Amino acid sequence: MTNTELPQLPAGFRVAGHACGIKSDPTRLDLALFVSDRPCAAAGVFTQNRVVGAPVQVSRERVPSGAVRGVVINSGNANACTGDRGLEDARTMTAEVATRVGCEPASILVCSTGVIGHFLPMDKITAGIPGAVDRLADSPEEFDRSGRAMMTTDTFPKLSGRQITASGTTVRLSGACKGAAMIAPNMATMLAVVMTDAQLTPEQAQRMLSHAVDRSFNSISVDGHTSTSDTVLLLANGASGGALDGQAEADFQSALDDMCAELAQMIIRDAEGAEHFVTIDVKGLADDRQAHHIAKVVAESALVKTAITGNDPNWGRIVSAAGYAGIPFEEPDVTLAINGTTIYENGIPLDYPEETVSKAMATGEVQIDLQIGTGPGSARFWTSDLTAEYVRLNSEYTT
Repeated sequence: MTNTELPQLPAGFRVAGHACGIKSDPTRLDLALFVSDRPCAAAGVFTQNRVVGAPVQVSRERVPSGAVRGVVINSGNANACTGDRGLEDARTMTAEVATRVGCEPASILVCSTGVIGHFLPMDKITAGIPGAVDRLADSPEEFDRSGRAMMTTDTFPKLSGRQITASGTTVRLSGACKGAAMIAPNMATMLAVVMTDAQLTPEQAQRMLSHAVDRSFNSISVDGHTSTSDTVLLLANGASGGALDGQAEADFQSALDDMCAELAQMIIRDAEGAEHFVTIDVKGLADDRQAHHIAKVVAESALVKTAITGNDPNWGRIVSAAGYAGIPFEEPDVTLAINGTTIYENGIPLDYPEETVSKAMATGEVQIDLQIGTGPGSARFWTSDLTAEYVRLNSEYTT
């Protein structure tokens, strides 16, 4: 991503990316700050895992809120499964930042990502926070650094931006996220911060964020593993003066949905070891929930994912995965197409050009369309293939 492509921050926000020495390479950025110069309406969506990192517990207690000033994120250590000491360390991080930006500790949210079960090197973090605060800036270049400071096994920073018009003024949204593996619906080792200068109430922020997350971060899967740490936060400081009502609220929701979907897709495109980006569209079910569930089951099938790795249009794996999802349907209800070629129609296999479909899959872009019945329910889901490189990376992660 070039500097000309970097999103512009919303009014009143500053960010920073800094190296504290948490990672094995002490020169790698590992501390990110996102700070507003005024209090924000803030909301969050968090992992559904019952084992949660200390930062999730702390941040979850602090949103929704109308008085949040910022977020501090460290990478290289998840601060998960660390007991009371982990909670104390997470709160210390927020207090150290709060002291330097001039607010209460409860006005700072916190996230951590990295290896589970290790205590944070708090001496390095507390020593590094002043330098990070000193770096705070509203430049696209510093936004890029903040995105890099969130990364673990990611290969590129994931940033996006949108703008709409509300109350006759420009309203901006900018988001940063990280993630490459341990990615599953209900989120995973995935962190995201969305900033906007729109005027929102905490209740609006929570409702609109939940809507966007369901259609983006909760509609991706790399490996089906729900993490201890995943968090999506929305901060709205109102600095633009743009109030959201009527059409402006609908426009903002659309922009938020679209931006979160783009960020979520970046995670899939950066999935560990992945060679294919896969879109799964399921239609015809009784409701969207049923369609989403079938799409999720297909996306997480190891046999489906390995077939895609080999550019093998092994459609039986896709159909059978849909069949064990636990959603009632009849075989004659099912039609399947891969990259636009229908290969199974109304429960009957068709003659199709296997080599042509395989070559289309080999481009790295795979589109799976499942029509199951004639109902109104539909869902779109994104996933990756499963490669030997994914196995290698995750078998060597802590050793």
